Amino acid sequence: MTISEQIAPHLPYLRRYARALTGRQTSGDAYVVELLEALIADPGIIRQDLHPRLALYCTFTRLWGSVRLNNAPPVPAEPGQPPVDQRLAELSPLPRQAFLLHTVEDFSLDEVGTILGTSREKTAALIEEANRTFAEQVATNVLIIEDEPIIAMDLEQIVTSLGHRVQAIARTHSQALKAVRENHPGLVLADIQLADGSSGIDAVNDLLESFEVPVIFITAYPERLLTGERPEPAFLITKPFQAEMVKAIISQALFFDQKSHSPKKRPQHA
Repeated sequence: MTISEQIAPHLPYLRRYARALTGRQTSGDAYVVELLEALIADPGIIRQDLHPRLALYCTFTRLWGSVRLNNAPPVPAEPGQPPVDQRLAELSPLPRQAFLLHTVEDFSLDEVGTILGTSREKTAALIEEANRTFAEQVATNVLIIEDEPIIAMDLEQIVTSLGHRVQAIARTHSQALKAVRENHPGLVLADIQLADGSSGIDAVNDLLESFEVPVIFITAYPERLLTGERPEPAFLITKPFQAEMVKAIISQALFFDQKSHSPKKRPQHA
């Protein structure tokens, strides 16, 4: 089996990680493209003694660490800095990487240590540092767009456990727009397919025409929205999900305060 065949199944999830790490689809995907170009030029840069997925993330991390800005130590936030810069100044890249690798990508502590070149104890400390920083995020109102009652209840419990408030739970496109008209949320969690057959993507695109808000999409088919071939979500939760993953993605979305804009070309439905 060729290297391309070995890593192909893992690329959608590497894009998810890269997007969450950088806070944007474009910059995250650019890192993945750079990695693939490096692999084409020299297939030997990927370790053969590891599982292909683990080896892929190890190689990506070396690429990420080779960029001076990404590897630089944090600097104190200055008055008047944009929210993203303020939060980035509060948390260095290494804890953020450890946090995402463990909670979103589901690597074990030992695997995270292999990827980052850290001991198990150091890895656990990095994740704890990230958790402490994220816990200091300002609470916000959250709109949940989800047609399955049990899943909506699970999401509500997770959101409130983080100190946020659930503004409303919408099951349809029209309910979502009504909730937004009544009060603009600070974060949106949106399922892709809704009860009335409408699309959560369409609902989000419509609400983004009037204001900006971080958006996290939820889907059972993440590979359909992680192709890198069109405008796609920067933050994505896969069904079935674990509570820790949802918490991690919510924290990342608010960490970056990534404002999603209504795209000129809408993503295909998943």
